[in-house]
Amino acid sequence: MVDVITLQGICKSFNIGSSVETEVLHGIDFTMRSGEFVALMGPSGSGKSTLLNIIGLLDRPTAGHLLINGVETTALPDAELTRLRGRTIGFVFQYHYLISTFTALENVMMPMLVDRGRPSAEMEHRADALLEQVGLSKWRNNRATNMSGGQQQRVAVARALSMNPALVLADEPTGNLDTTSAEGVFNLMRQINRQSNTSFLLVTHNLDLAERCDRIVEIVDGRIAGERQSAS
Repeated sequence: MVDVITLQGICKSFNIGSSVETEVLHGIDFTMRSGEFVALMGPSGSGKSTLLNIIGLLDRPTAGHLLINGVETTALPDAELTRLRGRTIGFVFQYHYLISTFTALENVMMPMLVDRGRPSAEMEHRADALLEQVGLSKWRNNRATNMSGGQQQRVAVARALSMNPALVLADEPTGNLDTTSAEGVFNLMRQINRQSNTSFLLVTHNLDLAERCDRIVEIVDGRIAGERQSAS
């Protein structure tokens, strides 16, 4: 089975060649197996966001190798990176970033529209199935502004799954939610992970949620400081 993420000696520097050049990531080695649900933790400024941007193919490392689903990405041209990202990686952020004037159904369809250029009955069927999976079939025609925070984040999870990605990157997805909504969104992601074998990399400061993941990886000062199996 191919690992969904393989990082080998990943470094990232900013302001390269200037007097204030700063290396933020220092030789990161990390592997994540297909179907794993992993928590990434660390203090503010530790390099979590930079690492997530690199894994999500939103930024390139300064050095090292990154394989996503077995594909070496570090030398790919931008157009191929964009295609690989769109078809292999889903994103859930702390803020849902839904298009407020679109319905829940239209928001879930967006990644498919971007990839294929025009709507189809197949896309609508896929979006409806995902809304049912996240418990929002009744709200398919509601605009994002007419939904609660927890419902909006569930739509964001459905949208992240629309292209059937191998990997979902979730950056503090429960950070803006109340305790009940946060619990519901986390349980939803865990359920999807177990049912469909979709891999999740969850950035969180919530130790309670992290302990319910398969594995906890800690990053400190741009280095992997340790990892352990969770207590779940």
